[in-house]
Amino acid sequence: MIPLIATIAGGAAVGAGVWLFLAALAAPRPDRPARRRRAVAFGRDHLLRLALAVVGGLVVWPLTGWPVAGLLVAAGCWWLPAVLGPDRRHRAQVERIEAVAAWTEMLRDLMAGASGLHQAIAATLPIAPAPIQADVARLAERLRAGGPPREALVAFADDVDNPTADLVAAALSMAVTRHAADLGTLLGSLAEAARDQAAMLVRAAANRARVRTSTRIIIAVTVGMALVLMLLSPDYLAPFDGFLGQLVLAAIGALWAGALFWLSHLSRPKLGPRVLAPEARPEPQPEGVPA
Repeated sequence: MIPLIATIAGGAAVGAGVWLFLAALAAPRPDRPARRRRAVAFGRDHLLRLALAVVGGLVVWPLTGWPVAGLLVAAGCWWLPAVLGPDRRHRAQVERIEAVAAWTEMLRDLMAGASGLHQAIAATLPIAPAPIQADVARLAERLRAGGPPREALVAFADDVDNPTADLVAAALSMAVTRHAADLGTLLGSLAEAARDQAAMLVRAAANRARVRTSTRIIIAVTVGMALVLMLLSPDYLAPFDGFLGQLVLAAIGALWAGALFWLSHLSRPKLGPRVLAPEARPEPQPEGVPA
């Protein structure tokens, strides 16, 4: 009875530790909008991966008798779909950059026809590209409510959350407050730069796809070999039953986790720093103190 209670308590402790660890990894950056934080925390994909991690860990531990194996399987169910599956994050970033470029060209054409900024933004609302249509709608609503244009444009840049949108928002804000000359040429240049950046990201993704394919093959062969040995030659894996064997298995898992983490880090596209990121904005000065 005592070993059973100890096993259950240990399983609960490990499960709680995995839950807290994965929740910490999924925690968003503080500079993301609140709606994006909720999407990260409660997204359907994250909940499904978390359920697979918990179920996989609780199934593998009793089958093998190895608590470390249960923990490694739980971590694999959480990470591997994101590391080795379709690169949805990259595709979404490319689509948003291209959407910003198309929307910028719309604004350029409308403002060249003697439309003001407010009117041009409102006119693009029905035809704005889908990836940023909701962000454009919020921008138009803020401007319609009579808020300061600069604050509305900064909020729009936070919603879109990429450096190209920051540059477009900064150019439009300058045009509103300082009547920047030749705004159409500037917006056209920004749109062209955005399309070049999107094309560069697509080329980089094609190069990373080969690495991801090789990684899938290595992981499949390794896991398949472990399963075959477990089914056909369990005596070969008997040394992992002891405490020292579990430590060795944990070290092997840590090496795999480090390699996969580095692969995931290398596969993330680098868009460059945001010029309107919250941490990059100057602190408001008290009244009477020169900036």
